[in-house]
Amino acid sequence: MEVRDRQGAVGEAHGKVILVGEHVVVYNKPAIAIPFPLSIRAIVKEHMGEISIDSSMYVGNLGGMPSKMLGLAQTIYRCLELCQQPKEGIHIKIESEIPMGRGLGSSASVATAIVRGIYNHFQKPLLEEELYSLVEIAENYAHGKPSGIDMRTVTSEEPIFYQKSQGSSCLASPKPFYMVVADTGEIGDTKTAVAHVNELRQQRLSMINAIIDEIEAIVWKAKDAILTGDSKLLGNLLLMNHENLKKLEVSNLMLDHLVETAMRAGALGAKLTGGGMGGCIIALTKDMTDARKVGEALIKEGAKTVWYFSTHSKELIRIKR
Repeated sequence: MEVRDRQGAVGEAHGKVILVGEHVVVYNKPAIAIPFPLSIRAIVKEHMGEISIDSSMYVGNLGGMPSKMLGLAQTIYRCLELCQQPKEGIHIKIESEIPMGRGLGSSASVATAIVRGIYNHFQKPLLEEELYSLVEIAENYAHGKPSGIDMRTVTSEEPIFYQKSQGSSCLASPKPFYMVVADTGEIGDTKTAVAHVNELRQQRLSMINAIIDEIEAIVWKAKDAILTGDSKLLGNLLLMNHENLKKLEVSNLMLDHLVETAMRAGALGAKLTGGGMGGCIIALTKDMTDARKVGEALIKEGAKTVWYFSTHSKELIRIKR
C-alpha cells in the first residue's frame, strides 16, 4: 500500500469490523474480523523544522499533540529512529473516512497508514512484523493491552481468524456475505469496556468464564459457517454472540435497539461490533437488496450513518441520516 505521488509519500490502511469474538479475544480466545472498506491515508512530505501534523483531531507540531494522541507521537518518533532519520523535517497530513471511537479500527488504521507513509517517504523496506511492532506502540497507548486483532485486520484483504498466541490466518469463503454497519453516533471506549469486563470477571469468575467459553464456541462455529458459505448459520451465531455481550454489560439501549431493528427488517443476524458501550452494530443479510432495506430501517430508527457492502467487493454504499 506504499505509494508515492506528487503530493508526497502515501501510506494507506482500511477499517475493520469484528464479526464474532470481541472481548474474549483479550483472554487468548479466538475471534473473527473482516476488512471494512473505509480508508485512511497519511501523506508525508519534507518540511522545515519540527514534525507537524494536519488531521481532523489536531493541527500543529508533534510536540503539542493532545494526550490521547501521544501514542501516535511515540510511533512516529520510533519510525524515524529505525529509518535513521532526525526527529524533524516532515509534515504528515491524515485523511480519514473512518469515524473515531466506533469500534471500526480507526486507531490501528491511522497508525498503520502513518508508519507506511514514513517508510515510503524515506524509501525504506518495511517488514510485516516491524509494521505490527510499530503500530502496537500506538495501540498500547490507546487501548491498554490490546489483543492485536485490529492491526492484523486493517492490513489484511481477507477476513481473518485470530488468536493472540497463534496469530492470524485468512478465511476464504466460497461465496460473499452481505454486511450492514450502522453507527449509533455514540462514541465507545474500548479501553473502558475491556476494563469493565475484566472487573466483572474478577467479581464473578465462574459466571464470566462460562460466557467467555460460550463465545469461543460461537467463534469456532462461525469459522465453519464462513468456510462453507452458510449465511443462515452465521446470522444465528451473530445474534447469539450479541446476547452474550449483553451479559458482559458492554451493550446499551441504542445498540440493542438497532440490533432489534435490523432483525425486524429482515436481517439474518445482528450484533454490536467492537468494544461496545456505544459505537456500531453489524447485520448480516441475504443479499444487497436486503442490505439496503435493513440499512434504511436502521436510519429511520436512529442510526446516524449506515454502510453496506459485500465481503467479495470493495464497493461500499453509504446511507446518511
